[in-house]
Amino acid sequence: MLTIAQITDLHITTDKDPKNKVRNTARLRAVLADIEKRSPRPSAIIATGDLVDRGEPEEYRELESIFADVTIPIHLGLGNHDRRAAFRQVFPKTETDSDGFVQYATDIGGILFVMCDTLDEQANGGAFCKKRANWLKRTLKASRRVPTIVALHHPPVASGIQWMDPAPGEEWLTRLAGALEGQRQVQTLICGHLHRTMHAKFAGQAVSVSPATSPQLTLNLAPIDMRVPDGREMVVEEPPGYTLLVFENRALVTHTCVVGEYPRVLSYKVPFEKGFS
Repeated sequence: MLTIAQITDLHITTDKDPKNKVRNTARLRAVLADIEKRSPRPSAIIATGDLVDRGEPEEYRELESIFADVTIPIHLGLGNHDRRAAFRQVFPKTETDSDGFVQYATDIGGILFVMCDTLDEQANGGAFCKKRANWLKRTLKASRRVPTIVALHHPPVASGIQWMDPAPGEEWLTRLAGALEGQRQVQTLICGHLHRTMHAKFAGQAVSVSPATSPQLTLNLAPIDMRVPDGREMVVEEPPGYTLLVFENRALVTHTCVVGEYPRVLSYKVPFEKGFS
């Protein structure tokens, strides 16, 4: 059995924002500690963007100091709160493609993880230009027989939380769909950005969105006009979480993990009876 943890939307910051620094750091450390103690121990951690809050080098240094205590390999991707130049300044060993996008493929236990860069540094929404799409096409074409997970920050589907969703027909969605067409080795797309769990389909592929290590978004599906504040709750301090990807005989199952201390209900002290639940 191979297990791999996905974390996302860490939003690590500095003393410029002391409240969020303390809260988001504590939440991330709790998630990392939970991952480290899992059995079987995950072979890797995939971080799918919004690593920091403002994209500043000092924030990435804060993140680097947190990761220094982690013994499991961590593979990093970027989200809309990240900035490539500052990220590369602190994490220069993370691969980029020939055009400078933070995109790369890595083999983890016989599963190919393909990290895509959907960052548009001028917007909160996703982007996937022709250069990035062509890179993904080439990468997938070269490994058609290898079970593959495609990782990206922005979900290419609507969640119903309108202020977070891509508009129908956005150009980057068409490019991403074209790059994925016919790639049967892709088992799922893993994403972040939404700050809560969601599952959907896109271009014939399963989409799994992980909860955030930082606070979660409120699930409110009512219409919203972003020009007219209506007092609704938008972010809530639900427990931090992550996704555990489990591969057995190359079949994939995903589990949403909620981090925290909760009362034990049952322990395995006597043999289970047939039909016990």
